[in-house]
Amino acid sequence: MCKVDLTGRVAIVTGAGSGLGRSYAIDLAKHGAKVIVNDIGSSKEGNGSNGTPAMKVVGEIKASGGIAFADFSDVVTNAGDILKSAIAAFGTVDILVNNAGIIRDSGFGKMDEEAWDSVLDVHLKGTYACTKAVWPVMKEKKYGRIVNISSRSGLFGNFGQANYAAAKSAIIGLSNVLKIEGARNNILVNVVAPIAASRMTQDMMSEEVINKSRPELVAPIVTYLCSEKCVETGAVFIAGLGSFTRAAMMTGPGWVGNGNITADDILSNFDKINSLENPKYHHQLEKFVV
Repeated sequence: MCKVDLTGRVAIVTGAGSGLGRSYAIDLAKHGAKVIVNDIGSSKEGNGSNGTPAMKVVGEIKASGGIAFADFSDVVTNAGDILKSAIAAFGTVDILVNNAGIIRDSGFGKMDEEAWDSVLDVHLKGTYACTKAVWPVMKEKKYGRIVNISSRSGLFGNFGQANYAAAKSAIIGLSNVLKIEGARNNILVNVVAPIAASRMTQDMMSEEVINKSRPELVAPIVTYLCSEKCVETGAVFIAGLGSFTRAAMMTGPGWVGNGNITADDILSNFDKINSLENPKYHHQLEKFVV
C-alpha cells in the first residue's frame, strides 16, 4: 500500500498556533515533515501578539516524536524572516501552507475601510508575501508544494464577510496563476476551503456542529497535497465533516451570435447563455484565456 511520507521535507505552516493551522502542522509532522510553526499570536481580529500558541504546538509535536521550530513573524511585514527561520533550523523549505488569517465581520454597509484593508492584508498579502519568499528556493530546487487556504465564503459568499470573502476568492485567483508559473519547476499549488470549527468560525456554529467539525478532519487532504504522491495542481478542494470534494470554475455551452448583436438578441437567447448544461471546466478553457 502506498503511503504519504514526508520524511526529510521541511514545511512552513502560517497561523499554526491554533485551530486549523495547528492541525495542519501536527499532521505534517506526524507524517515525517520538519515543521516551522508560524504564528504571531494575535486575537482572531488581528490584535496583539503572543508567542505562547506557537510554542505550545511545537511542544505537542515534539512530545509525539516530531520535529518543529516556532516562528513569531508577521506574514505581511516579515515573511522573509519566516523563510530565514526555516533555513536556519532545517536548511531549506519544501512545503508552504498559507493559513494565517483574521476576521472583522460586519454588514457591507457598516464595514469601514480599516476592516476591509486589514483582512485583505493578512489573508491575501500574507499569502503573496510568504509565497514570494519561498518561491526562489523552490524554483532552484525544482520542487515545491504550496497549499493556500481559502473558504466557502470565498467560493459562495457569506453575509457579513465581504472583506473575508474577497480575500479568500482572490487567493484562488492567485493560485491559478501560480500553478501555471510553477509547473515547469515542479511547484504544485492547490487550494483547500475548509469547513471546520476554528476560533474564526465557531461563534457562527452550534455546539453540535462544532463537535462534528473538528479541524483534524481537514488536515489529511492538506498533508496529501503537500506530498510527493500528489501530482494535482491548480485544484480547489472543499474539506470538512469527514467529506472531501473538488470545486471548479466552469462555463456552459453558451450562444454565439452573428453580425451586430443587440440587447434584444441577448434577451432572445438568454436561456442558452445562462445554461450550465454539459459544462466545460476551467482547465479545458485555458488555451482560450487572453
